Amino acid sequence: MTRTTKTLLITGASSGLGRAFATAALEAGHTVVGTVRKDADAEAFTALHPERAHARLLDVTDDDAVTAVTEEVEQGVGPIDVLIANAGYGLEGTFEETSLADLRAQFDVNVFGAAATVRGVLPFMRGRRRGHVLAVTSMGGLASFPGVSAYCGSKYALEGILEAVGKEVAAFGIHVTAVEPGSFRTDWAGRSMVRAPRSIPDYDDLFAPLRAARQQADGRQPGDPARAAAAVLRIIDEPSPPAHLVLGSDALRVVRAGRDAVGLDLDAWEALTLSTDFPEREGTR
Repeated sequence: MTRTTKTLLITGASSGLGRAFATAALEAGHTVVGTVRKDADAEAFTALHPERAHARLLDVTDDDAVTAVTEEVEQGVGPIDVLIANAGYGLEGTFEETSLADLRAQFDVNVFGAAATVRGVLPFMRGRRRGHVLAVTSMGGLASFPGVSAYCGSKYALEGILEAVGKEVAAFGIHVTAVEPGSFRTDWAGRSMVRAPRSIPDYDDLFAPLRAARQQADGRQPGDPARAAAAVLRIIDEPSPPAHLVLGSDALRVVRAGRDAVGLDLDAWEALTLSTDFPEREGTR
């Protein structure tokens, strides 16, 4: 397989998986534009490489800013070969205890922020008839967990968008990959997590152990961000990359169990499912 240098745009590159992706790409000889939220993070990112690390300040919820940054990168740095829409955060809380304002904010970043970034690069990639769009969803975008309903909902929504977009742009030589990480040793479950305040005692027995377990596991997750980055770099060089890239043994276990559960429902209720069609004779006349 021939390895060529590329220009990558990575959102949310100040820490976590985004920083791991950027660092690995720079070490592999690629040019990386990383979006961050703070001046200090921009300086730290640029320091990763004097020539090939380019930082841009960006709030992905600002649609106009996303468009402007994308256009500026295309003109000032070079054609964007690969987008990794990574910016996002976790929101912990039962559905009933999560405010609608917090739910909207979660979707604003995790869904609409990613969607704006994808929309920003697609016209350029379509014009060149090549490109690779990746977006970081989650194992929680293919199998939900109690206590993070808003987060899982946002990732399910992003999964649906990506799968459909991939089918829309395939004829233009553009690949679309949803990256579904499991638990990695990042700040996702630590300082980056937004936690809805507890307000309903009825959920104590369910939720209290979940929150405690997540906090205790922080820093001891099985996933290695550097190895995740190596996996992502491998697929951007593949001529036929996957539409879904699950990362981590826990993610593989969870996603398979979730898919099996759907299959069990399909099988158990198949007769009822089929009963809703018009009778064959009536429907064909």
